[in-house]
Amino acid sequence: MRFPEQPTDADTLLARLEALRDDDADWRAGRCFALVYSAGEAHDALLRRAHQALFSENGLNPMAFRSVRHMESDLVRMTADLLHAPPEAAGTVTSGGTESLLLAVLTQRNAAQARRRVKRPEIIAPTSIHVAVEKAAHLFGVRLRLAPLRADHTVDPEAVRRLINRRTVGLLASAPQYPHGVIDPIEALGRIAQAHGLPLHVDACIGGFMLPFIEALGHPLPRWDFRVPGVTSISADLHKYGYTAKGASVLLWQDTDWLRHQFFVSTEWPGGIYASPSLPGTRPAGPIAAAWAGVQALGREGYLDLMRDALEARDRIRDGLRGIEGIRVLGDPPGTLLAFTTSERSLDIYALADLLQARGWHFDRNQSPRSLHLTVMAVHRRTAGEFLSDVADGVERLRRDPSVRSSGTAPMYGMMARLPARGFVRGAVLDAMVGMYGPEPRDPMDSEPQGWMDRAVQKLGGPLLGAADRVGEVRDRLLGRTP
Repeated sequence: MRFPEQPTDADTLLARLEALRDDDADWRAGRCFALVYSAGEAHDALLRRAHQALFSENGLNPMAFRSVRHMESDLVRMTADLLHAPPEAAGTVTSGGTESLLLAVLTQRNAAQARRRVKRPEIIAPTSIHVAVEKAAHLFGVRLRLAPLRADHTVDPEAVRRLINRRTVGLLASAPQYPHGVIDPIEALGRIAQAHGLPLHVDACIGGFMLPFIEALGHPLPRWDFRVPGVTSISADLHKYGYTAKGASVLLWQDTDWLRHQFFVSTEWPGGIYASPSLPGTRPAGPIAAAWAGVQALGREGYLDLMRDALEARDRIRDGLRGIEGIRVLGDPPGTLLAFTTSERSLDIYALADLLQARGWHFDRNQSPRSLHLTVMAVHRRTAGEFLSDVADGVERLRRDPSVRSSGTAPMYGMMARLPARGFVRGAVLDAMVGMYGPEPRDPMDSEPQGWMDRAVQKLGGPLLGAADRVGEVRDRLLGRTP
């Protein structure tokens, strides 16, 4: 597409936009178990109006746009109240969970360098921690040391303790972690953090606006928020179970002594003194305004109603899956995240995923263990029965026709790229990304992924197998087409 020479009228552009959305996941119909969180059409309409009201404002300068700073402060205080933070707690609104986690790691590093001059900083987190923590370590020159999980998929606190050394600048854990939906032992980790004088960040990006309302409905939960001594910071996404517009998350610190290490200040730039509370310069005000309006529009009662519906949907889906022969639900997570796999070797869980996706369902694929991941929301109350029926039909089809195998759809968070899940080097995934984001973008589902796969296998197969003509054989083995 070339840069347009002439203006295009609004009606034509909007019609093109709608046409482009035709193949998107159908989240409005309750067939999407990820990515989009909705509290209903009326609430979504309010979010759009609030977003539009501050469409052009810029949170970069809180003195020019005091309304944005006021709303951000309100969101931080409301979240602090929800998470039992101390009165001196402080924080910022970020663009989402990834930015919150990046800033949490950056602040832990900056504080340690300022207080005790750590030269080769390290952080410790469970192997199940969100991948944004790995990204943060990569970007900020911090070594990430991963602690193993116990049989229940929670991190082993003693393993965390053993990894601590003089270069450790912080600990991280999840409430809940995304792949399996379980809450790490935050109280045990808090004691370890206190004993070693280390900050502990709790990634509650998906749980921050979920777990408080589950607890309020009378379901017992382990302590995980600021009520736990040793918890220094918490991230909670407004645009997940907060049911607000993307992208909005809150990063809360125990006090401003920690928050100050998050800020960036430059005093020597010819353009003037520059101060930034988070990673971006320009900060869109629309998501902040939508979050500010959305949280108040629902209130505690609205969130409780939504959580009742979500828990009802979770229970129906979980119990229904347990009743399907050949399906196994992984554990019994306390929240509204579920993971399930097959209990028979002849049933390929990724092949089942392909069959379900062909029927219009959207979800994520886990790889350790191989399983399908469901983020259950209130909207799934009305589609739970249809989903269970399609799972049962898919299992029976795989049982009748074992030749129906997975087409190689790998577990990739946030998108589905047709590449094998295991056995491929990082370069293979980079090739796929270049294919999607290069000068001639290719749709990951509709283009020719086999070509990316062949090139990746050729790179890998040449040195390892010594024969380029075995590319097809290697590819077929990775796709499960060869026993």
